[in-house]
Amino acid sequence: MKVSMKTISERTGFSPATVSNALNRKRGVSKETVEKVLSAADELGYSNKPRISKIKFVIYKRNGLIINDSPFFPAVIEGVERQAKKLQYETVFCNLTCDSPDCKEQIKSILEDTSSAVILLGTEMTEQDFKLFEHPKCHLILLDGWSDEITFDSVLISNTDSACKAVEYLIRKGHRRIGYLRGSFRIKAFSYRSIGYRRAMSRHGLPVGADDVITLGTTTESAYRDMITRLEENGRLPTAFFADNDVIALGAMRALQEKGYRVPQDVSIIGFDNIPFGEISSPRLTTIHVFKQEMGEIAVRRLTDHINLGSTVKTKIQVCTEFVERESVRDLNET
Repeated sequence: MKVSMKTISERTGFSPATVSNALNRKRGVSKETVEKVLSAADELGYSNKPRISKIKFVIYKRNGLIINDSPFFPAVIEGVERQAKKLQYETVFCNLTCDSPDCKEQIKSILEDTSSAVILLGTEMTEQDFKLFEHPKCHLILLDGWSDEITFDSVLISNTDSACKAVEYLIRKGHRRIGYLRGSFRIKAFSYRSIGYRRAMSRHGLPVGADDVITLGTTTESAYRDMITRLEENGRLPTAFFADNDVIALGAMRALQEKGYRVPQDVSIIGFDNIPFGEISSPRLTTIHVFKQEMGEIAVRRLTDHINLGSTVKTKIQVCTEFVERESVRDLNET
């Protein structure tokens, strides 16, 4: 038999209106009354929570400079869809652009929809953006993003450790002057990869020269153009570079080759993400493999923990990466 508020009213002796206010945590109801009503509701098996049937994948764009030009994100989306379907949830996609006139209204609508759980793609988000999502009424988890000020459930890449290991690899290959191809749009992932780069350099007592850190655009074309400009202004280069991601690495590689530099004979390069283009570039790009589909799947499973198990503990899950050795790094120990 379906348990109603009337049933709880009869059990507790409180009016249906008081029962309703207590269940919805409205003001004006004493703590003792709320506890009695909730206890009775639990004993009777009452639930006033709507059944969650959908997972909303919310893609938040600050400018699209990272999201629009990379095949990384379709792979993440595929993982979300696959896991959601397996668990019998419908997947709905929402695109938000921070400067659109109705952005805040759209966010409010998303956060108040308790019939859906939300996976929020936080790749391009800043602390200012995170504040817009601070008080969701629905279940929400950040994917590829995190806030230093607000506590969210999040699934993200082990950026610092992965970058550090990549630079350690270059050092083992005999490189001592190692540069950094730095994305001009400083998303949080890039900032933490920068920390990993500098950590490895510092660990081995290697200096980071001002000319060795090169800021490039975050699309293939803008990275290429910016690297061309840098090479025309100053042709002195490190023997190797770590790049914030594969898109930047491939754009820089194209510029280097166009200006007569051989990769890896003259300059070695390591990327990050392991996008498909790196497998067919010439030379094939050494990179860091990110488990993109698995990250999407983990985010869905973490959401279902909240939905089905009533978990209230927030977690920050860092997904480890895998180093992919190809042909874009020269071993200086062999010379």
